Amino acid sequence: MPVLGHPRSWSCRWGPLLLLLLLTGREPGVEGVTHYKAGDPVILYVNKVGPYHNPQETYHYYQLPVCCPEKIRHKSLSLGEVLDGDRMAESLYEIRFRENVEKRVLCHMQLSSAQVEQLRQAIEELYYFEFVVDDLPIRGFVGYMEESGFLPHSHKIGLWTHLDFHLEFHGDRIIFANVSVRDVKPHSLDGLRPDEFLGLTHTYSVRWSETSVERRSDRRRGDDGGFFPRTLEIHWLSIINSMVLVFLLVGFVAVILMRVLRNDLARYNLDEETTSAGSGDDFDQSDNGWKIIHTDVFRFPPYRGLLCAVLGVGAQFLALGTGIIVMALLGMFNVHRHGAINSAAILLYALTCCISGYVSSHFYRQIGGERWVWNIILTTSLFSVPFFLTWSVVNSVHWANGSTQALPATTILLLLTVWLLVGFPLTVIGGIFGKNNASPFDAPCRTKNIAREIPPQPWYKSTLVHMTVGGFLPFSAISVELYYIFATVWGREQYTLYGILFFVFAILLSVGACISIALTYFQLSGEDYRWWWRSVLSVGSTGLFIFLYSVFYYARRSNMSGTVQTVEFFGYSLLTGYVFFLMLGTISFFSSLKFIRYIYVNLKMD
Repeated sequence: MPVLGHPRSWSCRWGPLLLLLLLTGREPGVEGVTHYKAGDPVILYVNKVGPYHNPQETYHYYQLPVCCPEKIRHKSLSLGEVLDGDRMAESLYEIRFRENVEKRVLCHMQLSSAQVEQLRQAIEELYYFEFVVDDLPIRGFVGYMEESGFLPHSHKIGLWTHLDFHLEFHGDRIIFANVSVRDVKPHSLDGLRPDEFLGLTHTYSVRWSETSVERRSDRRRGDDGGFFPRTLEIHWLSIINSMVLVFLLVGFVAVILMRVLRNDLARYNLDEETTSAGSGDDFDQSDNGWKIIHTDVFRFPPYRGLLCAVLGVGAQFLALGTGIIVMALLGMFNVHRHGAINSAAILLYALTCCISGYVSSHFYRQIGGERWVWNIILTTSLFSVPFFLTWSVVNSVHWANGSTQALPATTILLLLTVWLLVGFPLTVIGGIFGKNNASPFDAPCRTKNIAREIPPQPWYKSTLVHMTVGGFLPFSAISVELYYIFATVWGREQYTLYGILFFVFAILLSVGACISIALTYFQLSGEDYRWWWRSVLSVGSTGLFIFLYSVFYYARRSNMSGTVQTVEFFGYSLLTGYVFFLMLGTISFFSSLKFIRYIYVNLKMD
C-alpha cells in the first residue's frame, strides 16, 4: 500500500522558519486549545492505525477499507508529529460544539472479499486507530476478536461499524474526548464467500457533557481515557539498588584505592630518596608496579585520530543527553508522546556538534596530531554515517510496507539541510577553535624514545575481562530503570519520572568513572601502560550489555513481531548501544587520564 504524501505546506517552511520548525513539537492534548461557540464545527482528524503490540508499525487510517472522502485533505503537521508517524487527514464525521448526535449515518459501503480479508487481518493483529479532536488523541480498536474453547474451537471476527464519541467541555473549550463501543454489537466478518460483497453502514453518535475541570492537564484519566497503560509509579527498588552500588563503588575508590595509593607513593618516594642518597644507581632496576612505567604511561596511542573522534562525539552526546533530561525536568515535553522530544533531540544534536569538533580537535592537537582536517571529517562522520545507514534500511522497510513511519521526501530534505547548514559547519567551527586553543600535552613524566617491554599479564587483567567487569557494573546500576525506558520507547507505558531519570543518569556516569579508575590502576600495577584505548573499551562496553538486554526485552518482555517492527527495534537498539559506548567511553577515558595525572604528579622522580 503506498504511503500517503505529507501536506505540501512542508515545502514552504525553509529559511528563517527552520528553528521554529524544530521547536514546534506541539503535541495533542497539551497546546492549541480552541475556543468554540455553540454550534461551531469541530473537526475530527483521522490519523493512523497499527498493531497494538508494535508501536512503531503504523499506517494511514485511510489505507484500510473505511469511510473516506473523495478528496483527502491533510493537516499541516510539526516536525515532531511527522517523526512520530502522524499523518492527520480530515474525516467525514460532522461534529458541532455542544450538539448531541444519535446514530447518524457516516457512509454506506460495499466491500469485496479482498477488502473484508484485509479488515480481518487487521483485527486479528489487534489494530487500533487514532483520531484527533482539537489536538486530543482518541483511540479504539478497529474490531473485535473472540477465540474460545479447544473442542469445539470457535474463532469470531467482528468489525465495529458504530462509534460513540464522548466529549466534555468547560465553557468554550473541549477538555476531554473519548470513543466507546461499549453498547455496540460488532458486525460479523465470518462466513463470506469469495465472490460475495459485504454491505456495511457506518454510523456514529456524539454526546457532550459539561465538566468542572478547567484544564486538560488536571484530568486524572489521562489524554486517552486509559486506552494505554497509566503513568509509571516510582520504582524505589531500582533507586535503592543503584544508590547502594554507587556508594559501594565510590567508597571502594575513595577509601581502599586511595589508601593503597598512599602506601605506594610513600614506598616509591622513600625508595627514591634512598636511591638518591646511596650509590646513584637507576632506581628502575629495583622498582616494580606502576612507578616503573612512568616513562611510557604517557606514550601516545595508535589511531589517535579515531580516539579523539570518539572522545569528541562522546562529549557531544553527554551534553545532548543532559540537555534533553533538563528540558524534560523543566516541563517542556508532553509526557504521553515523543514527538516533542524528537524535535528537541534533532535541534540539540545540531547545536552540540560544536562540542564534538572542539573536544576532538583540541585533544588531537594536544597529543601531536597534524591532520586536523581529516580528524574533523572523521569526527562528523563517526555517528552520522552509521545513523544514516541504519535509518536508510529502517526507512526503506517502512516505505516498502506503506507505513507512516517512512518520512516524506520534504522532511528528509529538511533534516539533511539542518545537518548541512547547522551541524556540519558547527563541527568545523568547533574544530578550528579547538585546534587554535590547544596547548601542548601536559605530561608530568617524560616519555622515552624506546618503549618498555610489557611483562606477560594474567588472564584477569586482559582486555576482555576488563570489558566484562567495566560494562556489567554500570549496566547493573541502570538495569531496572532500563526496563521502564524500553517499556516507554518500545511499548505503551508513559514515562513521567524525569527527576528519577536524571538521578539514574548521574549514577551511571559516576559508576563508570569509578570503575574506570579502579581498572586503570590494576592495569598500571601490572606494568601495562596501554591504558588509552583500554579505558575507552572497558566502560564503553556497557553499550554492548544494553544491546544484549534489548534482545532479551524483545524476546521475553514484549509482544512485538513482524519485519517492520523487528528491523526498527534492532536497528535503533544497535545505535543506542553505540551511543552509550561513546558516552561512557569518554567519561571513562577522561576519568582515567585525571587519575593518572594525579598519581604521577605526586611521584618524586629524577
